[in-house]
Amino acid sequence: MRIAIGGIHIECSTYNPVLNEEKDFRVLRGAALLESPYFAFLRDYDAEFLPTIHARAIAGGPVSRATYETFKSEFLERLKPMLPLDGLYLAMHGAMYVEGMEDAEGDWISAARGLVGEQCTVSASYDLHGNVTQHIIDALDIYSTYRTAPHIDVEETMRRSVSMLVKSLKTGVRPVVLWAPIPVVLPGERTSTVDEPANSLYALLPDIDAMDGVWDASLMVGYVWADEPRATAAAIMTGTDRAVLEREAKRLAQAYWDARGDFVFGCETGSIEECVARAVASPTAPVVLAESGDNPTGGGVGDRADVLAELIAKDATDVVFAGIADKAATEACYAAGIGTGLDLSVGASLDSQGSQPVTARFIVKFLHETADPSDRQAVVSTGGIDLVLSAKRRPYHNIVDFTRLGLDPHRAKIIVVKSGYLSPELAPIANPNLMALSPGVVDQFVERLPRLRKQRQTYPFDKDFAFEPQVFLSARAA
Repeated sequence: MRIAIGGIHIECSTYNPVLNEEKDFRVLRGAALLESPYFAFLRDYDAEFLPTIHARAIAGGPVSRATYETFKSEFLERLKPMLPLDGLYLAMHGAMYVEGMEDAEGDWISAARGLVGEQCTVSASYDLHGNVTQHIIDALDIYSTYRTAPHIDVEETMRRSVSMLVKSLKTGVRPVVLWAPIPVVLPGERTSTVDEPANSLYALLPDIDAMDGVWDASLMVGYVWADEPRATAAAIMTGTDRAVLEREAKRLAQAYWDARGDFVFGCETGSIEECVARAVASPTAPVVLAESGDNPTGGGVGDRADVLAELIAKDATDVVFAGIADKAATEACYAAGIGTGLDLSVGASLDSQGSQPVTARFIVKFLHETADPSDRQAVVSTGGIDLVLSAKRRPYHNIVDFTRLGLDPHRAKIIVVKSGYLSPELAPIANPNLMALSPGVVDQFVERLPRLRKQRQTYPFDKDFAFEPQVFLSARAA
């Protein structure tokens, strides 16, 4: 069995004005793809895997058209000499937005299908926060998506997708894919699988998988910060018994629709002012305060200083704030050196229209040693606040993100991160977890964001309309 591997993986907020360029992606090419830890699981399969290109970036703004076309061209150029192929596995995200395109993944996947031909079996894995279209479904034979948010089943999902592909090629049985769109699109922070009702909805999937004629059941939350017609939740099925697949897709879609009003945030929430006040007054520690509207892993810019301004105004102490993306401020710290006092303007460096910077006196406490200028990170202090500045947009979701900078999150009274729901490493130490419903391009109050390209009624932007699940079959099955 000769199976090609490739894909592109990014989540793009259409409200984020900062374009993603080629430099923002981590790209695996050729042998480096198979040698990477991300694809190490492929060694467990009795097949010949042929690597093309896999481009991956943290969530952000739209991908520039030139960057997308460059990656797509390279993918197809590497794929062409491998023909003929038995199979193709595409490791995707599903929420990519490219300048001037309505359905970027649909373009990528259909271009791959056009090259490998109708006889090649094509399988894809997705993030549950991706958006799906009929164009995508029509080009696929096999589909699977994450079942956890926060995502702790990435490899498990990729394995399901590859396992089904290998099974199809070994047995000669080609499954069908069908889907039932659900006109609901909610923030990931209200649909975490740790909380209800998502926890119970996703608990249905293994039992559906176990049914005769079903190979995989997927439930898509969709990506709400993409103002594009395709944004939707969906139930998607892969298998061989069309009647069972249709029945279960409708049942799952109806269950999600019926629960649409029950999705709530899984932690205490409030405005920036309310959350900072609660954090300062908290008798327990560490308080982990998530600044949700500027979360870079949700598509946020990562440069807002609103929370920093409020912490300074309230004389907050024993605070670790990780962090704010500001290249100029970071470079100024490296130029000055450790121990130097600086007057810095921090924040609003990438999106100057979205927020205001904070100007204050800071002391440089730590400089991350790195040969890569884009990886520079500085720890500065003002009053009782230790603030991380970074040369590029980045999350601080793991304990090592702090400790490599000389910071111990366990000993702080308040930890501020630009996040929505907390990562699996930060959640256990939060005492308590507060989520600020802050402004930004990934605003949790999605109804207050402009929705200019919505072509059908969709909850929660529209509330008074009826829905009955409909199933749409892949053109491949016809």
